Amino acid sequence: MKRLWLLFAQTVTVLVAVWFVLITLKPDWVQRPSWNTDLQVFEVAPGAISPTVSAGSLSFAAKKASPAVVSINTSQKAGLEKNKDPWFRYFFGDQDDSAQTGLGSGVIVSPQGYILTNNHVVEAADEILVMLNDGRQTQAKIIGTDPETDLAVLKVNLDKLPVVVMNNSEQLQVGDIVLAIGNPFGVGQTVTSGIISALGRNQLGINTFENFIQTDAAINPGNSGGALVDVQGNLLGINTAIYSKSGGSMGIGFAIPVSIAKQVLEGIVKDGLVTRGWIGVEPTELTPELAQTFNVNRQEGVIITGVLQTGPAFKAGIRPGDMLLAVNDHKVQNVAELLAQVSLLKPGVDAQLKILRKEQEQVLQVTPQQRPKVRAERR
Repeated sequence: MKRLWLLFAQTVTVLVAVWFVLITLKPDWVQRPSWNTDLQVFEVAPGAISPTVSAGSLSFAAKKASPAVVSINTSQKAGLEKNKDPWFRYFFGDQDDSAQTGLGSGVIVSPQGYILTNNHVVEAADEILVMLNDGRQTQAKIIGTDPETDLAVLKVNLDKLPVVVMNNSEQLQVGDIVLAIGNPFGVGQTVTSGIISALGRNQLGINTFENFIQTDAAINPGNSGGALVDVQGNLLGINTAIYSKSGGSMGIGFAIPVSIAKQVLEGIVKDGLVTRGWIGVEPTELTPELAQTFNVNRQEGVIITGVLQTGPAFKAGIRPGDMLLAVNDHKVQNVAELLAQVSLLKPGVDAQLKILRKEQEQVLQVTPQQRPKVRAERR
């Protein structure tokens, strides 16, 4: 009996040792696929230990992630029908019938052919051509778009597709080394490096929902929709915008975190759209003038300046002048945080709002509705 127990203990010890070696040296071997309806993606296994990066080289990350980053060429037909109208031609003359073209990038996130990119890359496109790093080209179709985060999901019908591995962007820290991969200016796939300069950037006026990763890795026109990856080549975000006076990189680029991108991807593939909560209020950053107007003894926060009378918040008892302190125990300090927390609420499922009214804190119960769909603006 003792011999059998000793043999069992030795076997378990060997298996644990093998598992430790695998997650240390070959974390890709223990990636866990996750399914959402018809969607399959790959994520880094929780607790996996990253392999050691060679000093002075980021080639491992580039080789791992680059095959899953594609170039996107779009074309938009000009107003051919209007040009055939004699009255249109009389008043406006002959217009240019040549097609308008655009450049961008995308990231293959599923072996089923789903590609994440920016909405502004494809929103006005009549035709979308996707070019893989291995030389293959194919037409893509739009599965769905989410203008409020500037994300879009495309689909191609090809086999043996390289797929990026998604990391957890919530674990990022300022100073982490990252790579930006895309197709700047249409010159071909390009890899640049930098660091995480800041996290949680918002109030930039780019999207409705903003929680950007800021990086100094060079991002230029054509990089939109490309990948921001870590030193293991795992996806951290979708490159979206730059701050520039010249049109080129000035070391201030912004990427949408993969956590948001994954939420949008799953919503579009599963339901055809991203379902978000909505309570029907007009929130505003608290200013000294507003604090005086509404007699609020606070220096900062979110004050409600308008409430839709047929909306969930009005029915719950929210009124103009209330300060909104928390949504389901999640504190909100600015409008961006409030929008993000409300968007996470499930329509029809009761939630709690903590407010401040006449220096008294109250907790109100609200039943959010589905956020009205925002029509994409042509850019």
